[in-house]
Amino acid sequence: MAEAIRKTEAAASPDVPAPELLLVRWLWLVAGLVTAMLVVGGITRLTESGLSITEWKPVTGALPPLTQGQWQAEFEAYQKIPEYRLVNGPAGMTLAQYKLIFFWEWFHRLLGRVIGLAFALPMAWFWIKGRIPQGYKMPLLALLALGGLQGAFGWFMVRSGLSGQMTDVSHFWLSIHLMTALITLAGLVWTALDLHRLAGSGAPRPARLTGTAIWAGAIIFIQLLLGAWVAGLNAGLASASWPLMQGRLVPDFDRSHGLLYAAAHDPFLIHFLHRWWAWVAVAALVVLARKVRPIKRRASVVIHSVFGTQILLGIATVMTGVSLWLAALHQLFGALLVISAVWGAHILGHQPARDEGP
Repeated sequence: MAEAIRKTEAAASPDVPAPELLLVRWLWLVAGLVTAMLVVGGITRLTESGLSITEWKPVTGALPPLTQGQWQAEFEAYQKIPEYRLVNGPAGMTLAQYKLIFFWEWFHRLLGRVIGLAFALPMAWFWIKGRIPQGYKMPLLALLALGGLQGAFGWFMVRSGLSGQMTDVSHFWLSIHLMTALITLAGLVWTALDLHRLAGSGAPRPARLTGTAIWAGAIIFIQLLLGAWVAGLNAGLASASWPLMQGRLVPDFDRSHGLLYAAAHDPFLIHFLHRWWAWVAVAALVVLARKVRPIKRRASVVIHSVFGTQILLGIATVMTGVSLWLAALHQLFGALLVISAVWGAHILGHQPARDEGP
């Protein structure tokens, strides 16, 4: 009864949003911050900035060096790692050049801190005030845990490139770091859409994962994983032509350790797989969009528009030799692709099971 009265009062007072709508706006804000962080993370990778900060200082690291002495200390710490000793040192890197790559890594970490606070503090407030609807506390806690894992995975990724003869981070840790961010983004969007529907209709049943959503999501996951490996191995530079690589459809690659090993380590093969698995992902997204269209045509149009733009950006990125800003836009549209696919999957998830089709 109290819940019904609360909803009636909210409907009668259009200037006062229902508690669920406040949660929706908050989750979309956090999703926007995560999307921005994905783009900044892509730029950090493209500018080879990820190893410029060699320590993880959760509190004091929020401030950049403020004095010449502090800058020199950071630079000296960077000079001890393999990336500097084997690559940037022989290339004659100056302190001014170091400051540029430091900025992108520092900004990336700062955004991570901002996202953590932007999620944890409002969630605590909503929790204390009793504004979180029944059944949504555990999903929100799970999203908070994913955010914490994201930070931990980011440090493991950085640490993988600080010792031995590694001049770069492990592409496996990079993919774990990136895929965790994309899964977190998907969870934020899905939860926001559930809460928006709850606010609009009062229907407590969340959307379900349909068969179409599961197999299409698996195909998209593989494509995003391949994209992460392309980034981690600088495999985008393996070819500056399209559709052929090295003048042929299938490029030469190292077969000495077997095909499966090459599919996870060889930059030429991974680049090839990423550019052609993209069309499998397109087919999956077309099926998803066609199923969504009778229910909500706008969502279908958005899905088509996003994956079409993403394909064009991917081709342009290759043909420009991995232009920084085209590659960053490619990363942005990868995040938008996840958002649009989750929207479509969520729409299907509210239809009766018989509407799913074979």
